[in-house]
Amino acid sequence: MTGLLSRRRGLDEASAAALRAALADPIFELLPLKNLPDQVPHLPAGARVSVTASPNKGIDATLDWAAQLQADGFRAIPHLSARMITDRAKLEELLGRARSAGLTHAFVVGGDADEPGEYLDGLSLISAMREVGHPFAVIGCPGYPNGHADIPDEVLEQALRDKAPFMQHVTSQMDFDTKVIGAWVRRLRGEGFGPDIVIGVPGVADPQKLLNVAARIGVKDAKRFFTKNLRFVAGMAKSGGFYKPTGFVQDLAPLLADPVARVTGFHLYTFNAVEATEAWRQSMLEG
Repeated sequence: MTGLLSRRRGLDEASAAALRAALADPIFELLPLKNLPDQVPHLPAGARVSVTASPNKGIDATLDWAAQLQADGFRAIPHLSARMITDRAKLEELLGRARSAGLTHAFVVGGDADEPGEYLDGLSLISAMREVGHPFAVIGCPGYPNGHADIPDEVLEQALRDKAPFMQHVTSQMDFDTKVIGAWVRRLRGEGFGPDIVIGVPGVADPQKLLNVAARIGVKDAKRFFTKNLRFVAGMAKSGGFYKPTGFVQDLAPLLADPVARVTGFHLYTFNAVEATEAWRQSMLEG
């Protein structure tokens, strides 16, 4: 019996194996903040590392860090935020920098910039990237199992359908209800959605740190996030003020093992607390 099985007796061998595979090579998300250099030594060698786009730091910081991480032997994934790219000339510059840096994977988001440029959403940016020509063999985009505070569900769903032919995977935005996530995955597959699905997993975090990070990267209504996700807060209280996603990922294990669902891995939202999140991941793999 594997360590994962001993932690949760309800997992069969297939589910435990699928969970171990997902934890073996996740995507680590980093925020381009002042403490980012302190996080890099805690990443596993050669890890996939996603660098977000912050309205406060600008899209150039995202590309700078992605290029540096790629040069350091990681598999870097810059977030290309549509509303932060002013025009075609800027887009061509960014894509040229990505090509020069050897970046082959990107994550396209609409973004939260209050004063957008030429591209208002992810689909318009993807269309422009295809016209210009880009170096990415793999492109991902976000999905919203529980909806979006500012975008109607039907608009979100249609946008995901429209982007599907140009995407290799969709990553679920942070959520804590595994039943909602499972229903979302199965609905997409039932509709014939083709791209792979990656599940977003909240890393080890304390609430004050998350609020501070949210404020600094320009996330709106950060406090509403906690109000909506009472399970997240309760999980923190049970673990001495820190949330650990152990139960969350174990509850997802049967979905990972389902070949019809075709969930191909995890995206760890580290909140720039890589050391704690990586220690948790290792404990899951070794326990």
